[in-house]
Amino acid sequence: MSSPGISVVICVYTEDRWEDILAAVSSVRAQSRPALETLLVVDHNTALEERLRSQYKEADDVRVLPNAGPRGLSAGRNTGIAAARGEIVAFLDDDAVAERDWLRHFAGHYADPRVMAVGGKTVPVWASGRRPAWFPEEFDWVVGCTYRGLPPGTVRVRNVLGGNASFRRSAFDVAGGFATGIGRDGDKRPLGCEETELCIRLTRARPDAVLLIDDRAVIHHRVPGDRERFRYFRTRTYAEGLSKALVARSVGTAQGLESERRYTTRVLPAGVVRGLRDALLARPGGAGRAGAIVAGLLTTAGGYAVGSLRARRGGTRFQVVRIADGEGGGTR
Repeated sequence: MSSPGISVVICVYTEDRWEDILAAVSSVRAQSRPALETLLVVDHNTALEERLRSQYKEADDVRVLPNAGPRGLSAGRNTGIAAARGEIVAFLDDDAVAERDWLRHFAGHYADPRVMAVGGKTVPVWASGRRPAWFPEEFDWVVGCTYRGLPPGTVRVRNVLGGNASFRRSAFDVAGGFATGIGRDGDKRPLGCEETELCIRLTRARPDAVLLIDDRAVIHHRVPGDRERFRYFRTRTYAEGLSKALVARSVGTAQGLESERRYTTRVLPAGVVRGLRDALLARPGGAGRAGAIVAGLLTTAGGYAVGSLRARRGGTRFQVVRIADGEGGGTR
């Protein structure tokens, strides 16, 4: 069986990440299992789009596209999906670089026709050179990275994480694209969960679908200095609660919060105990990590409560786009 062609989509929005974008593209070009193409989707930034077109004007493996939908990460990803020529569509963050075998590990799983999505492991690269002593690994999702509590190896999961993920192209024909109005919009409030909502929608449409995470498919994600501070930690956890409320409204709390129940009842308590133990042993940051876990849980819960109230009042709406014909689906 021939290996499926893979299109890599990188959504970009600011010239401030110019060097990061070039590094991301270079890491795709250096793959041991070559990509069919790299699609750079520019989110309503004409200057950046023109600069990228000039940078890659002689490249036959890189295409630069404007976001064809509303501003935001979800619409940018949908633009990339619609333009992709590959049987598999992979997503890489614009401030991350992939290890050489990233796509090879993804591709190997798609020999099984039931596999509809494969994600990988995302490792933080701290701007300060090391993890802040107070920052708990259980909350690495705050900075877009793989967090403590996910099982190692290749495991079946409810959802993959969007910055390091791949999908079979037919998954979007079945379930539609990423819902607009639920995820990030540039540097505004750091919302998320758009990939969670999509994956749940996919498994509802295809109950036999298999979604995997393979921790050999590694990328390294840059964490800027301002995201190493507690202020960002608090803002991001609150925004995650808002996003979880949207997901629960869309797919119901049973599936929308299925993974989160184990995380909050087992992973986080274990992290608090570990932090307090480290504090008793005079290890740096133990008390801070325990406190950050409690604070992160409380602010996430607060965001979820506010988001649920807004949803009941009908104050938040988002759309699921059908990729095949480019038309918006029902408003949710």
